[in-house]
Amino acid sequence: MEEGLKQLAAKKAKLLTGGAVKLSSKVHLPFAPSRSTAGPGAGTVGIVIAFGGHRVKKAISPDQGEFELVETPNGYSLTHHDQPFLETVEVQPTLFHSPEQAFFNVETECIYDCKFCTSRKLEKKITKNLTPEKIVKMIIESSKRPDFKAVALTSAVVKAPDLTVDKIVYIVTEVRKALGTEVPIGVEPYVDSLDQIDRLKKAGANEFKLNVESFDPLIFQKVCGELDLEWIMTALAHAVKVFGRGKVCSNIIIGMGESDENALAGVKALASIGVVATLRPLRVNDLNRSSLEAVLGKMTPVGEERLIRLAKEQKRILIESDLTTLTFQTMCHSCTCCDIVPFRDI
Repeated sequence: MEEGLKQLAAKKAKLLTGGAVKLSSKVHLPFAPSRSTAGPGAGTVGIVIAFGGHRVKKAISPDQGEFELVETPNGYSLTHHDQPFLETVEVQPTLFHSPEQAFFNVETECIYDCKFCTSRKLEKKITKNLTPEKIVKMIIESSKRPDFKAVALTSAVVKAPDLTVDKIVYIVTEVRKALGTEVPIGVEPYVDSLDQIDRLKKAGANEFKLNVESFDPLIFQKVCGELDLEWIMTALAHAVKVFGRGKVCSNIIIGMGESDENALAGVKALASIGVVATLRPLRVNDLNRSSLEAVLGKMTPVGEERLIRLAKEQKRILIESDLTTLTFQTMCHSCTCCDIVPFRDI
């Protein structure tokens, strides 16, 4: 049983670090694919593939791909380079962006220029022209669906962090009025003052995320030079006081030249203040490749073995710190589509 679970986690790692899924016109999906405006898949059209308690959101292509979704009499299977890979998979619906979550990107234009981010480079027609009022209506409408479990809000920064926080506070407040106190709400804004964190909690948010991005100060300076790593750690420590241990998380991107030791030092430093890291494999595409290579040079793609190895070490650190990903009901630790998540995948 344990060996079977390890094999499935390894296959998820191969999917996360591999290329697109070919989806021919002959394959019939039960619902339309979704297009992301945030996260690793921003700008791409994708589907969520589930198997054995794991799930992955993958970009799709009509004519080529490292993997291929095959329709069978009993559902779907997945091949890898035309060889059998997963005998049975399920194609799961996204509510908005994520399975079971109304997960919205409030803004895509940004005053900062983090080199890995593709949201600010998306065409206007992709970003859906959302307003806070539209998002509130869409969340309320989506809450009527049987697969609705949570709300999550992320955002780029237009003009100033405080203005973005204002919009998220408005959305959280209105959703709480409409749906009550039971629905979990997670928020992932960039903040530049501690009182913004307080306001988000007071509005009704349950979970908070602010991303370290890289724990290597040299890499951080190259890719997020307009931000301040020390401030982010200070803000995260305050967020734990406000939201509680196991309710605050932070991305550490791997694949930008950092060592395993550095990435795990970041996991440990975050855990020491009650924050649960997300180890997020870097996804390079046509929108961010030139920006990344201009500051980092040629990068070595993250391999499946490294992804599993780091996740196992991350789990060990979290256990030692009396933390777990299972305390999260929103955002990435709950979704699990883009990462190997300790306690959920391994």
